[in-house]
Amino acid sequence: MSRAWGPIQHLFGVTSTSAWRKAFNAVQPKITEYGLELSQNEALFQAYEQLAASPAAASFSPTRKKVLTDAIRDFKLSGIALPAEQKARYKVIALRLSELQTKFEENLLDAVQAWSKHVTDEALLVGMTEEGKAQAAEKAKAKELDGWLLTLDFPSYDAVISYADNRELRHELYEAYATRASELGPQGGQFDNTPLMQEIIALRDEEARLLGFNNFAELSLATKMAESPDAVEAFLLDLAVKAKPFALAELDELRAFAKARDGLSDLAPWDMAYYSEKLKEQKLGYSEEELRPYFPAQQVIAGMFEVVERMYGVRIEAAADIKTWHKDVTTWRLAEADGSEIGLFYLDPYARQDKRGGAWMDECLVRRQTATGLQRPVAYLTCNFTPPLGGAPALLTHDEVVTLFHEFGHGLHHLLTRVDEASVSGIRGVAWDAVELPSQFMENWCYDRATLNGFARHYKTGETIPDALLAKLQAGRGYQAGLMTLRQVEFSLFDLRLHRDTAKGVGILDTLNAARAEVSVFPPPAWNRMPNSFGHIFAGGYAAGYYSYKWAEVLSADAFAAFEESNFSPDTGRRFRDTVLANGGSQDAMDLFVAFRGRKPEVEALLRHSGLVPNAV
Repeated sequence: MSRAWGPIQHLFGVTSTSAWRKAFNAVQPKITEYGLELSQNEALFQAYEQLAASPAAASFSPTRKKVLTDAIRDFKLSGIALPAEQKARYKVIALRLSELQTKFEENLLDAVQAWSKHVTDEALLVGMTEEGKAQAAEKAKAKELDGWLLTLDFPSYDAVISYADNRELRHELYEAYATRASELGPQGGQFDNTPLMQEIIALRDEEARLLGFNNFAELSLATKMAESPDAVEAFLLDLAVKAKPFALAELDELRAFAKARDGLSDLAPWDMAYYSEKLKEQKLGYSEEELRPYFPAQQVIAGMFEVVERMYGVRIEAAADIKTWHKDVTTWRLAEADGSEIGLFYLDPYARQDKRGGAWMDECLVRRQTATGLQRPVAYLTCNFTPPLGGAPALLTHDEVVTLFHEFGHGLHHLLTRVDEASVSGIRGVAWDAVELPSQFMENWCYDRATLNGFARHYKTGETIPDALLAKLQAGRGYQAGLMTLRQVEFSLFDLRLHRDTAKGVGILDTLNAARAEVSVFPPPAWNRMPNSFGHIFAGGYAAGYYSYKWAEVLSADAFAAFEESNFSPDTGRRFRDTVLANGGSQDAMDLFVAFRGRKPEVEALLRHSGLVPNAV
């Protein structure tokens, strides 16, 4: 089923034309219904229970025991034990949720594509980088317009909000971006996700109660490492306490800088990225744009492959004989050092019309043993970087380099599995709050001197990134880490409480505002509608699980510390592959971490890497 449906689902995301939408929307309800019927099949459930209770089960491998345990748990979480009337209601809820989540994503994509600002006076764009302006000019040309076209896809938005000197222009784009798919802003009501969100939250709560949980947060955590919603909240609030002194100091510094530089006494959200970038240039002596020439996309990709080959003892080679959905998409084979095939992946790096924003990894095929032999894993890796222009290579910011490494970390988790049972192979069966460990772990290499020396070379001169600039980049890793940590904690608290406290009748914006009042040091305007574009929790798989990013940062920083402690020994890389990556979801995530690290995770490495060391402020 996934082999037939997967490509349609993928193409809906990367080339969301009206024809693909029509195909997707015609089949999605049938796929959802099929999954529901399978998950509520009494005969199949009884077969699993009989198998688990049989004498034969005692001799099963740990992997097969995990398959059985997970399957029985998932049957129960799908309403298998409900009376007929409630089971029918559960099915209605699940079908409706699938429909609502798809519509949420469509509204967001439509809202992004519907807004643009045509600029004919170049003076408005002063401060923007040459690359940012060239991209805007290319968009105008594609629409047969003179001048420049500013849009709300992230590369275009960031080019303005981080660099344009014109404050009114930044304000205009911020308002359009912050009110996407809502009842406010320049497209107010046209693609409004508000009623969809309200219905999604209500239905999730009803689903959880049908299954015997007090709220959806409890249901969500049933398949995660965290013990309870209250435990997650305690983890987040503790992180907020540690980060808040740093965030307050960072905000004071930014306000003072804006005042001294431009006499600005009313720092606003549309000023934050702009002055943060300017302060970084002054304080650390470099900017993202200064780094960009050292990160031509193809060179970075090749360098990333070299890191993985060295760390895990594998080979990555181009697979030019495979058709793709766009000329920018490339295909690659992953093999063992002796040449034996492991799997394949597609890489789709650049932003374009009709492509969903953001970055993600998804399965094409999962590794599994079939009646005809081994099915090898295949992954999709998707990003939205600024494409190459005018014959020059695409140049990445360092943030984009980090994003690329992150998504490839997910890809390696999927590809390097040695598990042959599909339901626990690769990322399947992995606790959701551990699934970000391999991806965030890969981000650490983007700051490693030996790694960057291998691929960070100027696209014109071939010069390796200078030591002085590299030292500034490393020093800048903790730049505004307090503010960024509080932002993630704010989003995570909002998500958790929204799904935990639904029955209390607290509204979506009230929940968000309460979280902001508790942890934020610089709340956005009241008209900001962040939830309306929060696809992770309303259209993706992170509902009551957005905290996973922060929890996985703890895991990944601690895992990388093991490499530091061993002076980056190849044996450490092999051990990480053999424990965390190879076993996928076939064992408990905490057990695998302990098998690699020798103990349970500790938060100290994250605080050190982020510059959030106590008593430093």
